[in-house]
Amino acid sequence: MPTVSVCIVTYNSAKDIQNCLQAVLKQSFPVERIVVIDNASTDGTADQVKPFGEHVHFITNTINNGFAGGQNQAIRETSTDYVLVLNPDVTLDPNYLKEIIGFMEQKPEVGSATGRLVFASNIEVMDSAGLGMKRTRNAYDLAAGDQAADWSRTRAVFGVSGAAAVYRKAMIRDIEYDGEFFDERFFAYKEDVDVAWRAQKLGWTSYYIPEANAVHHRGWKKGSRSSVPLFVRQHSYQNRFFTLIKNEPIGWHSLLIGPLILATEAVKLGYIILREPGLLRCWSTIFKSLPSMLQKRKWIQEKAVHKRHNKH
Repeated sequence: MPTVSVCIVTYNSAKDIQNCLQAVLKQSFPVERIVVIDNASTDGTADQVKPFGEHVHFITNTINNGFAGGQNQAIRETSTDYVLVLNPDVTLDPNYLKEIIGFMEQKPEVGSATGRLVFASNIEVMDSAGLGMKRTRNAYDLAAGDQAADWSRTRAVFGVSGAAAVYRKAMIRDIEYDGEFFDERFFAYKEDVDVAWRAQKLGWTSYYIPEANAVHHRGWKKGSRSSVPLFVRQHSYQNRFFTLIKNEPIGWHSLLIGPLILATEAVKLGYIILREPGLLRCWSTIFKSLPSMLQKRKWIQEKAVHKRHNKH
């Protein structure tokens, strides 16, 4: 029987973490290990986790290591066939893992899968069915805002959102770079997009499984951009470029896609100059990170070629 661990990173998650953990403990599929990494919370998150005792392997960081760093830390504490990367503000249906792992066991080429995530505020409305990718190379939550009833068919997707993603450990080992599954330079936001794109380039597929249900209590994404902390917007903005530098292929299609991406970013830059000048400081970070991102790009390309040759 395949094994699974659950990895959760908390940061001031006191109001959500108990419901999240209770749902994990009610899974019909046996969970071998639950790892919670707390990123220096100041709201009493640790006090909410303590009652779970030996059921949870709890590690407290003295600094905020980010979502990417925290999840990598958690994954390193596991030795199971599958890992569920879970946000503390997600509550799983009891059969969430059973449905997804049952599907993935039948298809060894599937490296990741997710279920039907709905909004806690209205469970008839979709929050996410995984990740989609536009021609402008902007990733988005598939099905967001749609009626949940309209998303009842299993389908291949570009990737899975890090909110409730089941990853095959074999894929994690295959696509990690220098011991990092999630790129820790991202800190938080779009690291799941980067993983999805990298996995796809290295021959793995991703699926949406509607029989696996979960409820997502969204945080800052509910409000306007002005309600989103500058720190968050900065990471989201610069990580967009990191995903492009690492993963966007160069070829004949670039003659069409390139100008589209440039036009999109030019409009965005104009808006930033006028309305969000605080984001401009990201450019120094982007330029400083360019050598390491290009090195990672080279590694991905070389590994993809190597895998294709081995297939033939």
